[in-house]
Amino acid sequence: MSEIRHIVFDIGKVLIHYDPEIPYSRLIPDAQERRWFFDNVCTHDWNLEQDRGRTWEDAEAMLIALHPVHEENIRAFRRCWHEMVSHSYEDTVAILEDLIEAGHDVTMLTNFAGDTFMEARQRFPFLNKPRGVTVSGDIRLIKPDLEIYEHHAASFGLEPAATLFIDDNAANVAGAEAAGWQAVQFESAEKLKKDLRRFAVEV
Repeated sequence: MSEIRHIVFDIGKVLIHYDPEIPYSRLIPDAQERRWFFDNVCTHDWNLEQDRGRTWEDAEAMLIALHPVHEENIRAFRRCWHEMVSHSYEDTVAILEDLIEAGHDVTMLTNFAGDTFMEARQRFPFLNKPRGVTVSGDIRLIKPDLEIYEHHAASFGLEPAATLFIDDNAANVAGAEAAGWQAVQFESAEKLKKDLRRFAVEV
């Protein structure tokens, strides 16, 4: 196992909470109707294209043309986005800050729309503490595509084998490993501490 010299954090569901159900449980109170809406209208794949750089205007226009009766709820996805990111995970944030304080090289790699990431950065100041961040929406690449890992490593001068990536999504972890990185799947702050110790990273 290579010595870890670079640590890369994902953001959503690792450092900050993300759940579209929060506003939509109010907007579409019926659970079955809400499930249909997420499965057929504002789907995960639709939202992922904003992470890849598609504008919200184009995204909304496409869906409204297909589902005009749902226009208000479609537009609510961006309008109520701030409710979906309701809080940060303080225990994981503490690990991030401790790693930086201890002198570790910490960066972030995230699937995030460019405009919502700027909003998140204002709301959660700790996102400004790492050395830098690659935001998928800004470069039009998304995890788990190989190119985004290569872009991040080149941008920040990371040696892949000496890089440890932390992400909640198994496919993104596998993508990092395919790029030659070390990687762990995030489940909790306690597990992350154990994983860091396993890689001889002192927190």
